[in-house]
Amino acid sequence: MGGIKMSWIIFALLSAITAALVAIFGKIGVSGIDTTLATTVRAIIMALFLIIVSFTLGKFQFLNTINNKALGYIVLAGISGALSWLFYFLALKFGPASGVAALDRLSVVFVLIFSVLFLAEKLTAYKLLGAILITLGAILMIL
Repeated sequence: MGGIKMSWIIFALLSAITAALVAIFGKIGVSGIDTTLATTVRAIIMALFLIIVSFTLGKFQFLNTINNKALGYIVLAGISGALSWLFYFLALKFGPASGVAALDRLSVVFVLIFSVLFLAEKLTAYKLLGAILITLGAILMIL
């Protein structure tokens, strides 16, 4: 890929690996408890962890760089993420981890659709084929 930085690919793969662990640990963790409570505990732990990371890296000095528009979208992303976790843990409680994770990864297809509609990203034949294959893969994983 020539001079293209590959760090985003490494970070994305690390994200996929750690997201897979969420399914495994979450499936074990939600057995016998309320999924909303489990999601709440998870969110608190995540918040504490991220506060420690931000303090350690000195990131709080940049708080003044967040304008109202950015803050509004960050709030919407936070609400969307919380709803996603609520539904994810509820699905994990009643479904197989592999099936839940496969359907959850359809978010890639939805991101493609939303990015074309709202961010004016180009829909190419390769992206469309990838979305179709992801959808077929998710269907095969739940059968």
